[in-house]
Order: sequence, then structure tokens, then C-alpha cells
Amino acid sequence: MSGDFAPINLTHHFLIAMPGLEDAAFARSVVYVCEHNERGALGLIINKPSDINLKFLFDKVELPLGRSDLLLSPVFQGGPVQVDRGFVLHEPTFAQSEKPAESVYASTMCIPGGLEITTSKDVLEALSTGAGPRKVLVSLGYSAWGGGQLESELGDNSWLTVDADIAVIFDAPVEQRYDRALALLGLQVWMLSPQAGHG
Repeated sequence: MSGDFAPINLTHHFLIAMPGLEDAAFARSVVYVCEHNERGALGLIINKPSDINLKFLFDKVELPLGRSDLLLSPVFQGGPVQVDRGFVLHEPTFAQSEKPAESVYASTMCIPGGLEITTSKDVLEALSTGAGPRKVLVSLGYSAWGGGQLESELGDNSWLTVDADIAVIFDAPVEQRYDRALALLGLQVWMLSPQAGHG
């Protein structure tokens, strides 16, 4: 990066935690950035499963889960903010008759780069009937940074950044997502010094 302070936009990027990042919530995490602007950033950790699966979650909200492919999928710990609230990251589901950038679900943010994040129960209701988006990642909680906070952490070498690869989110085994995200940069874990940023 050059020395100027041109704004950066990391929407639809991965943040990959450097080994020196010791915050328990973020150690060895890969965060998918859903939104990043001058007000701050919002993202979901995609490689920290909780101890519950989607069948358990659907039982809790009293919905059947009509998708056998998702029954044992883990619910992820998306971050330390609003950990009792569900967030569904999924493929786009444009309403047929409406303008393209409008989701079929009530509370959805369309992410430039092709994914959507939905917080309304209607996406769970769609999944319960066996419909809904084909590829989903469900998390409780999210990660957030105030204006300039993420930029400051990047300056401290807390994170590596790379364009997001949707296959890492939905197709890579959970335990491989950190390594797969690093591989997008041509890196492996052993190449990273825990001392980065402290020299």
C-alpha cells in the first residue's frame, strides 16, 4: 500500500487473522466482509463452528428442516456482536418480477460480489419447506468494526486480506478454510511470523 490514506473497500474480501492476533474470538479466523465503508465494517467468521447444528437450531425456532443436506451443517460463531441473533449468508435469490438487486427475503443485504446476508426468519421458513438458497452458511452473531478501526488493525498487521472465494465459504471443509484462504495469497501457515508488525 502507498503512504496515502485513500479509502479502501474490503467488501467481499476475506480477512485472515495473522498468528499474532490473540483476541480469542478472532484467533486463526477467516472473516467474510459483508460491508465496509467509512462508517466501519461488518463481517461473519466462516471457520468457527459452534457446538450446535442446523437441525438443533431449527428445532429451537420450531421449524422442521426440509433439507437433508443441511441437517448436520454446523451453526457458525459469526463474531462477538449480537450472538443470540441469526445471520444467513447465502447465494442470491432474486425475486423474479422485481429489479435484479432485490432479494426475495424481507431483511436482506445484497453484497457486491454476489452473495446476500439475511436476518429475517423467512429464509429459515423457506429452508424448512425444502426450498431456499442452495448454499447457505448460518451464524449466530457477527463481527463489526467502527469507522477507521479495521484500517487501524490492518496497519498493525493483524489481518491479511484477499478477494473472497465463494468456494471457500460453502465448499471447503471447515477445518481447511483458514489454509485455503491463505492459499489464495500463495501463502502457507508456516510462512507467517507471529512477530509480524512488532519489529
